[in-house]
Amino acid sequence: MTVSDDGLASSPMPGEPLDDARGMAMAHASLTRDDAGPVERMRRKGALRILVSGASVAGPVLAYWLTRHGFSVTVVERAPALRKTGGHAVDLFRPAMDISEKMGVLPRVEERATATNRMTVYREGARRPVRADLSKIFGAASDRHVEIMRDDLSEIYYDATSDDVEYVFGDSITAISPDGEVRFENAAPRRFDLVVGADGLHSNVRRLTFGDESRFSAFTGAYLGVLTLPNVLALDRELLMHVGVGRTAGMYGARHLGDARALFLFRSERELKYHHHDEPRQKELLRGAFSGMHAHVDRWLDELDHTPAFYFDSITQLRMDTWSRGRVTLVGDAGYCPGPAVGGSTSLAVVGAYVLAGELARADGDHERAFPAYERAMAEHVRGSHAAALSAAKTLIPTSRLGVTGLAQGARLISALPAGLSRPLLRLITKSARLYDSMTVDEYPPSPTASV
Repeated sequence: MTVSDDGLASSPMPGEPLDDARGMAMAHASLTRDDAGPVERMRRKGALRILVSGASVAGPVLAYWLTRHGFSVTVVERAPALRKTGGHAVDLFRPAMDISEKMGVLPRVEERATATNRMTVYREGARRPVRADLSKIFGAASDRHVEIMRDDLSEIYYDATSDDVEYVFGDSITAISPDGEVRFENAAPRRFDLVVGADGLHSNVRRLTFGDESRFSAFTGAYLGVLTLPNVLALDRELLMHVGVGRTAGMYGARHLGDARALFLFRSERELKYHHHDEPRQKELLRGAFSGMHAHVDRWLDELDHTPAFYFDSITQLRMDTWSRGRVTLVGDAGYCPGPAVGGSTSLAVVGAYVLAGELARADGDHERAFPAYERAMAEHVRGSHAAALSAAKTLIPTSRLGVTGLAQGARLISALPAGLSRPLLRLITKSARLYDSMTVDEYPPSPTASV
């Protein structure tokens, strides 16, 4: 609701509630206060108003750069607060590290790095483990790489935007009209110029705009489970793995965590039947896939009944011909997920968010020009990430005993050989990491008039 000079209500503006007296009073107050915050000051400038759904990684990064380019941003998140799901560690490679540095958050990212530098691999049925130097492996793929817990990264990006962006927690979008009216589960309807789905693999915005997820998802034949558990093995900067034909389990800690994470990857010839909200069924499937693998793994499975945080999903790729329709577009996993845990999706999401904001700025907010330019800029990165994810899944979840032996012994050889001799082998096993490290991104200078 806006208020004219004579105090009469006029038509609602994008981003403002569509209710009556309450909205009018709030609008009048915002026009007469001298202590308005940065979001309100942006609205007074008549900035393009953009709604972003999702406050994990892509959402806050996108919000940061949109505000730096002079747009007014609201982020809506279904969870009542920042998510603390106990998620697994994620990787940031050079382009995402460069973007984080431009945001001024790189010191915090590096401070929160897991610093995992050793790996111990047990082959199923073998008596002795194989040990490898992870720092050497990642060093060969990238000279600018950090592994960080997803929750930590989300918090860092949120903190970088919370003063300049309107965050609405505990709500979600229920409808998006062609003219920009957005309806919510709890809040009053509002109008926005653009809507961006940054709400992950099971995107609500994608479903509302493009239809059911099954139309775009491609099952890779594998599943992922993650749980939080006590660090019973006192792991410090070490990844402990158990690898068998069609299944891999691992546990790791981080230098600043008081607990640990157990990660499970397994293959299935057919898609398993479960609902993504049916946690007891998901835990049953995980037990069925890993029980009896090793005493370590059985002990981790025992924690399923006590874990404070659990995640389970298929390793699925999203393949869409376009990520945009009308005034709506998608970013990160919502539009082009290469596959959880195997596809470098976090780095891809950071790059995608930066590019989308930059192309909107370059087109002066004209989404009919910006959205196609964004898709063209990201197309090669997305195709490469999808191919690399399928290759990585074959390595991480071997399909034969030869593959199990190759994974373990390859890691051992890399650690034992001098750098010159191990380089050819490193190039084979770090292909996906090098793909993300070599992504090129245009420069999008922030607007000099966008100070908030």
